[in-house]
Amino acid sequence: MDWLIKLFTTTDSIAHIAMLYAIVIAVGVLLGKIKFKGIALGVTFVLFAGIVAGHVGFTGPTNILTFIQDFGLILFVFMIGLQVGPGFFESFRKGGVTLNLLSTATIMLNIAVMFACYYIFFDTSNKFNLPMMVGTLYGAVTNTPGLGAANEALTSVFTEGDLPQIASGYACAYPLGVVGIIGATIIVSYICRVKFNEEDKKLEEEAGDNTHLKPHNMHLKVTNSYLAGRTIMQIHDFLNRDFVCTRLLHDGHVTIPNKDTILNLGDLLFIVCTEADAEAIIAFIGPEVEVAWEEQDEPMVSRRILITRPSINGKTLGQMHFSSVHRVNVTRVTRQGMDLFASPSLALQVGDKVMVVGKENNVNHVAGVLGNSVKRLDAPNIATIFIGIFVGILFGSLPFAVPGMPVPMKLGIAGGPLIIAILIGRFGYKVHLVTYTTTSANLMLREIGLVLFLASVGIKAGAGFWETVVQGDGLKFVGTGFLITIIPILIIGTIARMKYKFNYYTIMGMLAGTYTDPPALAYANQQCSKEAPAVGYSTVYPLSMFLRILTAQLIILLCCG
Repeated sequence: MDWLIKLFTTTDSIAHIAMLYAIVIAVGVLLGKIKFKGIALGVTFVLFAGIVAGHVGFTGPTNILTFIQDFGLILFVFMIGLQVGPGFFESFRKGGVTLNLLSTATIMLNIAVMFACYYIFFDTSNKFNLPMMVGTLYGAVTNTPGLGAANEALTSVFTEGDLPQIASGYACAYPLGVVGIIGATIIVSYICRVKFNEEDKKLEEEAGDNTHLKPHNMHLKVTNSYLAGRTIMQIHDFLNRDFVCTRLLHDGHVTIPNKDTILNLGDLLFIVCTEADAEAIIAFIGPEVEVAWEEQDEPMVSRRILITRPSINGKTLGQMHFSSVHRVNVTRVTRQGMDLFASPSLALQVGDKVMVVGKENNVNHVAGVLGNSVKRLDAPNIATIFIGIFVGILFGSLPFAVPGMPVPMKLGIAGGPLIIAILIGRFGYKVHLVTYTTTSANLMLREIGLVLFLASVGIKAGAGFWETVVQGDGLKFVGTGFLITIIPILIIGTIARMKYKFNYYTIMGMLAGTYTDPPALAYANQQCSKEAPAVGYSTVYPLSMFLRILTAQLIILLCCG
């Protein structure tokens, strides 16, 4: 049995290190699925499994643990950036500005409560206490990338080694952080006297009003004599409303109209427009009728075509000239499960599905132009990912001299790749980078990076965890973390409801997004059958994630030096 003993005790062997990570990650993921009153800690339990392994001496060389930790962090934050990039700037539109301001205020309050607890409950002469409170802060707000950013920034401040194991503070605060977010959100509903049936009713009314993007199909008969002899473009300009005419039946013949097609009285049209414009178009052109298009002499086909050709990325529908060049019409675009009206100004992206109507030969030709190769999308764009990581590390390594700071500020291996990933996710098509990654591929790479990071941090923190937490200030970290979690939620949640009159379900999603906490979003979705929690979550999540990572580094560099 010597070979088995050596496998567990020879800490510098590749087999030992691989087995160490395999055991810690597998045990952590499995235990993280156990639910208590419907709440589970998820993959964050890998951190606790790593702490136990490190505490019992099941560890590895520090330099290898550090490399795996940092590489996992880079991969994790980069894939997050790619995910949130396309919606990062759009999240500031309409009501998103107010929600993001409330989210930013929540983040600032988290930091303020953290500093208040630090000065009230801890010895400020001990240089390790403030970094430990930063770890507690990010456990309280359940934000692992922030922990990674803070951990990485510590190497610039504690240049002589002996880094504070801030993961211990994170581990103390995290469990109550998950529970506290949900609990404080429930308390807000009592403070504001929320009546859930009224909230549901308001959401249904809002959904009825949100008709400016939903496509609507209808068959119309031209009965307005004013339209006789006029082109579709003239009618479009006169109405000043977007619509697409995909088929025209005149004297028993079906054709694909374009902007120069002339209409006559009695023509039958297949019109696609937004729900909001349907009534006005019917009133101007003529009544709805039933038409059996398949029985005509030139039958048309409609087909969903998947955009997989990189050269199409970023081009607008107007630039593609589907009607005039390809003799087909595009009626709607499906993106990430959402149907969008095919406006000429809509920019296409790899992964979009377009509904194309026309003669079968023409539709087949357009399918070739757009790609329509599912197999091509199955392969992740590895080159884009590693080009982005390379540029992100360069950007994160640029020093910015700030007066009063002991060392130049750097965004580091967390902030640099995150910002570059957001920019690539949104504007990558302009430099011919295909950023499309299937949801499963993005999630896989992100989760691999996360568990590698958490396992490394846990193993490194495990050796001193007992002295730091059990014999040290562990209970203080638990208590102050709970205060950091709930106080900002109670304040901002009440303000969002009482002053800005946001729907309570939207507030639930906004708070879950601000704390980047999927369990809180899952709880909100259980309470509401509509999309309001998810909308609130996705609106503030990109900026919140960015600010959590940035402020982690700023606190360390500005205050821990």
